[in-house]
Amino acid sequence: MNFSKTLGAVSIRGRLKTFERPQIMAILNVTPDSFFDGGRYNRIEEALRRAERALHEGADWIDVGGYSSRPGAADIEVPEEMRRVLPVVEALKKEYGEAICLSVDTFRVEVAGAALEAGADMINDISGGNEAMWRLVARHRVPYVMMHMRGTPQNMQQLTDYPEGVTLEVARFFSERIAQCRACGVHDVILDPGFGFAKTLQQNYELLRNLSWLGQFNAPILVGVSRKSMIYKALGVTPAEALNGTTALNCMALYAGASILRVHDVKEAKEIVTLLEHLKSS
Repeated sequence: MNFSKTLGAVSIRGRLKTFERPQIMAILNVTPDSFFDGGRYNRIEEALRRAERALHEGADWIDVGGYSSRPGAADIEVPEEMRRVLPVVEALKKEYGEAICLSVDTFRVEVAGAALEAGADMINDISGGNEAMWRLVARHRVPYVMMHMRGTPQNMQQLTDYPEGVTLEVARFFSERIAQCRACGVHDVILDPGFGFAKTLQQNYELLRNLSWLGQFNAPILVGVSRKSMIYKALGVTPAEALNGTTALNCMALYAGASILRVHDVKEAKEIVTLLEHLKSS
């Protein structure tokens, strides 16, 4: 058995990082209100312990986020997001240096710029980006995660009408945005279809079923379904009970061509990759 596509590579300030096997991105939310782990890692010591455990369990990336993007989450000001994110980025880089690949989950140019100056290795942008963000990323020569979303976390679930179907409209979105992003000088773009962002439960599953369509863009694909409502609502369970469903969908995503799994549970995701590698080589 084989994964469906070549997984690709990205350059981090001139250092090549290859995806010879699927990679695991550990979620590190430094927020009080994220849907699953809000409030757990607000102190630097707790964030460092979370990162240490994730790296020990096999994480390839740590993704630090200070702005909750769950549906209906409260908006916060830029200084508050910086207050949450920057000390953690600085502490992780001081502790691990280039031994850690550190992503920052933000759609704000000011936060992204400060995080990159503090040593962040990638920007993970739920908004799909704009010229100012792309030019910032290009100057720092780091990869950029482009996610599909409509609206904001506060109103996105009222923006789920896709007359031509969600798969076609997401593909069109990436076709347009990738060209604009590359024109600004960004060479390494990673695509995230945005499961749970401005999509109904049924649309999420349509998009997962058609995930291999994104292979036409010849870019690594990031999938983030970990413990999301598309799992726990479908199963009639809570986010805390959604690990088994997360594992099932992560496995499907890998066979459809995902290069990176963004997860809360690193050990379990790493085990999927290991077992599928055994299938691939058998």
